[in-house]
Amino acid sequence: MQRRTLLATLAAAPLAGAQRAGAQPAGAQPAWAPDKPIKLVVPFAAGGSTDITARLLAQALSDRLGQPMVIENRPGAGGNIAAEAVARATPDGYTLFMATSGIIGANKALYRSLPFDPVRDFAPISQVAFVPNMLVVGPSMPARTIAELIERVKARPGEVTYGSAGIGTSQHMAGALLAQRAGLNMIHVPYRGGAPANTDLVSGKIDFIMSPLVEVLPQIRAGTLRPLGVTTRNRSPLFPEVPTIAETMPGFEIALWSGLMAPAGTPAAALQRLALETAAVLRTDALKAKLAEQGSEPVGSNPDQFATFIHAEIPKWTEIVRLSGATAD
Repeated sequence: MQRRTLLATLAAAPLAGAQRAGAQPAGAQPAWAPDKPIKLVVPFAAGGSTDITARLLAQALSDRLGQPMVIENRPGAGGNIAAEAVARATPDGYTLFMATSGIIGANKALYRSLPFDPVRDFAPISQVAFVPNMLVVGPSMPARTIAELIERVKARPGEVTYGSAGIGTSQHMAGALLAQRAGLNMIHVPYRGGAPANTDLVSGKIDFIMSPLVEVLPQIRAGTLRPLGVTTRNRSPLFPEVPTIAETMPGFEIALWSGLMAPAGTPAAALQRLALETAAVLRTDALKAKLAEQGSEPVGSNPDQFATFIHAEIPKWTEIVRLSGATAD
């Protein structure tokens, strides 16, 4: 896959936080060994894509590190509340952040000011996964293709609603970009996480959402939500019959990613150990299978590779924000 090839060949170009991580000598074992529970801060409500991935990762890492990993959900402000809390936390390896493409890549372009800097205030540890977003419609929306959805929105300007896990999230950006590219007038309804947004979609309170696939899999399989298109470049292996949005709208592509980060200044040994164990658990058949069941693609990278990836992602998401015309202020 193109992303895996890219990650495998990345040159070391660390961010400020990653530069503190240093390089581990060949054959050496990381010296850091945690002696108390580790807190993993999730920026969205329980039950959403990021939360599910974080809990799977935390369980696997707890076994390898010999210490519990405690999930703390801190939703709100498009992930900025959680990000600020982690940025200000003691940089000792015991407070980690489940970062996403929206928070690290898009929010600086969406908000006039942030209480943190997505580059300077964090030390990258490891990219965790790519998650495709699926455009799904609720029971009140009769459209069965992307073209039909666009036609219906144009026929009812200012009436059709789409939900998201919050301002600046990949769901918000995907919907705003669709509106910009197709010239649509529709209403964005932000929530404090993907789970409550999807609940309202099933009940008919909103019309559609471009949700991470893992969050809507049960409803798709139960027939309560209908998939119309995937936001990634390629079709999902779980639903090969569902076209990409790009097949109707060439060039349309938005992919959600998640990654593990720590406050800038976290000791190099802690970053290296956490990165090593994260990559190791993401290679296990058990975790790969669980992520694949949800449509996610595990990655696993070292701090320098993740830093280089982020450097490339920020201008990409800045351009998506510009094209979408979205703003959080």
